[in-house]
Amino acid sequence: MAYTYKYPRPAVTADCIVITREEEPKVLLIERGNEPFKGKWAFPGGFMNMDETTEQCAIRELEEETGLRVSDIQQIGAYSKVDRDPRGRTVTVAYLAIVDAPVEAKGQDDAAKAEWFPVSALPQLAFDHEEIMQDALQVWHTTLRGV
Repeated sequence: MAYTYKYPRPAVTADCIVITREEEPKVLLIERGNEPFKGKWAFPGGFMNMDETTEQCAIRELEEETGLRVSDIQQIGAYSKVDRDPRGRTVTVAYLAIVDAPVEAKGQDDAAKAEWFPVSALPQLAFDHEEIMQDALQVWHTTLRGV
């Protein structure tokens, strides 16, 4: 099934931002094991397969990179700045999962580590994940308040 397209096609990724329901919430981050941004912290995520939705991709990547399995996620937004990924034109769709408290997570696949960080004391994040984190916190607050 080969196609020739007149227009270039960007890559699509999905990220899963997992935040706890605690009074002092924590977020699950992975330390990137590969370039770009090797050694930097990021959200679990990766490239979408041709046979899955972005929701399925976010859930799969979270499990592949941390061992954490979730089923209830909500979309935060789509991020498409032209230079957001040095590998090429990439659009990501970010999702939020809320858990009661930190659960065991281990860096797997292309993640060197997985750790929980207080949202008030985050390390420098790779890509445009600082912007995504701000949006995730807004969705998190709205969800917990039931607004």
